[in-house]
Amino acid sequence: MADDQQRAVLVRIEGRVQGVWFRGWAVQEAIRRGLSGWVRNRSDGTVEAVFAGPVSAVDAMLAACHDGPPSALVTAVTFRPADPPERPGFHALATL
Repeated sequence: MADDQQRAVLVRIEGRVQGVWFRGWAVQEAIRRGLSGWVRNRSDGTVEAVFAGPVSAVDAMLAACHDGPPSALVTAVTFRPADPPERPGFHALATL
């Protein structure tokens, strides 16, 4: 069954995505969707995240990242396959 399939992706979100509560929003949205992983700001102004969980939930989170929180202005969302996170739950990490 498709719902049993798991997926993990490393995502890069570009645009006006720092200083607009993107990390906090991502934590809330990922937890609401039952995902594990993390999100952090990068020193180049992008936001980076790993989303892991059921394929449909990861796909829904990727779609949501194109909008982000109300103050964000997302210009690009790129992703590639990733290893599932070792730490359970979903967390905001320090800027890299």
